[in-house]
Amino acid sequence: MVEKPRDGSPLRAYLIDRYGDLKARLARRLGSSDWAEDALQDTYLRLDGYEAVGQVRNPGAYLLRAAFNIALNQRRSDGWRLSTKETDSLMHIADDAPDALRMIEGRADIERLKSIMAELPPRARNILLAVRLDGLSRAQIAERFGISVSMVEKELRRAQEFCNDRFRQDRAET
Repeated sequence: MVEKPRDGSPLRAYLIDRYGDLKARLARRLGSSDWAEDALQDTYLRLDGYEAVGQVRNPGAYLLRAAFNIALNQRRSDGWRLSTKETDSLMHIADDAPDALRMIEGRADIERLKSIMAELPPRARNILLAVRLDGLSRAQIAERFGISVSMVEKELRRAQEFCNDRFRQDRAET
């Protein structure tokens, strides 16, 4: 078993926290618990100093794919050939990298959300941003705006409902 990371790497922490599950899943794909353990150890070591570009949406799938690739490379260097079952299992591991279409859609959604938020009254918009971007508590926001916590919750709920409704309306029109 690997020890807790000192560098705060989220992928390393995920690997440690879910090591047993990842090892079991990888062992099923590789057909060997020992190979799975070796591959996860190598994956852990290779994550040293590694920073993911963007946020990994599914760290479990990402780590399984990395460990599986490490195991495959090790088997190749040892002269092993992949079976059809092993190749098929590799093809069913989810790929987290967004394709060009998803990136374009994501950017368009962000731009649409910006324009929808611009339609909100200033206080409601600022409360929504304080919660979602700044991570402030309802009490901190209430103090900042000089209003009650229940008023913050009402404004926040209205702002979120407005954004959701407008987003749905825009999608229905397209």
